[in-house]
Amino acid sequence: MKFDVLILGSDFNAYFMSRCYHEIYNKKVDVISKRAIGVVSYSKIVNFREVPDFENADVFVKTLNEYAKQSEKQKIVLVGTSDELVRLIIENQDKLDEKFVHNYPSLEILNQILVKDTFYQNFDNCEFEIPKTYIYSCNANQTIDEEKVEKLMYPLIVKPGNNIEYHNRISDSHSTRIGLRYICQPERSMLLVVYSREELQDVINKVEASGYKSNLVIQEFIPGDDCALFDCQFYCSKAKKVQLIAFAQIGLQERNPGGIGNCTLLVNGFNEHGYDEKIVEPLKKFMERIGYQGFAEVDLKYDSRDGKYKVLEINPRQARCSYYLAAGGHNLIQYLVDDLIYNKEKECTLMKNEVALGFVPKSVVKKYVTSEPLRNEALKLAKEGKMVNPLKYKADRSIKRKLYLVMKDINYKRKYKKLKW
Repeated sequence: MKFDVLILGSDFNAYFMSRCYHEIYNKKVDVISKRAIGVVSYSKIVNFREVPDFENADVFVKTLNEYAKQSEKQKIVLVGTSDELVRLIIENQDKLDEKFVHNYPSLEILNQILVKDTFYQNFDNCEFEIPKTYIYSCNANQTIDEEKVEKLMYPLIVKPGNNIEYHNRISDSHSTRIGLRYICQPERSMLLVVYSREELQDVINKVEASGYKSNLVIQEFIPGDDCALFDCQFYCSKAKKVQLIAFAQIGLQERNPGGIGNCTLLVNGFNEHGYDEKIVEPLKKFMERIGYQGFAEVDLKYDSRDGKYKVLEINPRQARCSYYLAAGGHNLIQYLVDDLIYNKEKECTLMKNEVALGFVPKSVVKKYVTSEPLRNEALKLAKEGKMVNPLKYKADRSIKRKLYLVMKDINYKRKYKKLKW
């Protein structure tokens, strides 16, 4: 069967999926997005097409259907690289040309896990642990339930139940106008910590003033820095069976508040608290019980108070750090093609081999990873040639790209020096 892959998006995620494709087929892959950023625009392994209003549903459907008509392929595997693009694929799949195939969950499951307040309400008392949570409904004439909030104990984490609506409502200009600058600046952070009842009420008042109408998620603050965070990756087949699992300890996150949740260093096959397959087994059972399909990233945090791993969120796609699976011998594009095109069944694999992924220079690892065991493990793997930066690909070299990556390293050094959690 003649087939090809079409990647949607232009961020780190889109680049490493393009790299996965190139590593298999040794040719360029088509990429469509609303705009180009350096990581893609300076690349020689992609055919990039910019469609300014691409995330408008009508433009999205029209663009893809025109692409399908011009293609000689019988099947085209769609790969979304952001929550918005995954939602567009799922919501418009009945309008898309029958050539397109994808592996994403149903709209119902997507909403259950992507809308954060729904996730915490639906999956409390589930197979896994979650932080203690209180849901506040904005613009519903609701008052804070003092008893429930006090049980969580300050400080508290506050984040939007609906990331997409929050992002659209609270832009840089709007946040300045309503006095929300300290919440979403710099770079529009969607996560903040409040230390008192007064701070919590102030945040709620300003978010409601923005016109945001969904819920706010108010949670207990789990102590610990970046090294208390863990990344768990899944691939679930179209038959809704888990085929691949990886579990990695995070060493560093992005330092700009808008990048919170995006790791810049992790190590697979290592856990300073003790590596135990029992950690991922409840998550595997959960994925198969709800009938999940496709890639998923589960963010967890180790709670030193009770020795348990708490699920912070589940993302319905591969993440920008997911290339560590490919570095460990599990090419993500290959999993999609084997499943969707060749209908291959695979036994579940837990990737145990030690491999590190790092977007930052080794000098940043040495200076800013607070866990000595994790820092030593990452540097050891780097010395052994087992640390990979997915942006640095030998088959994708040019002067512009080299300058872009050099500047990126310099900027990382500046950011970690300037912005400290």
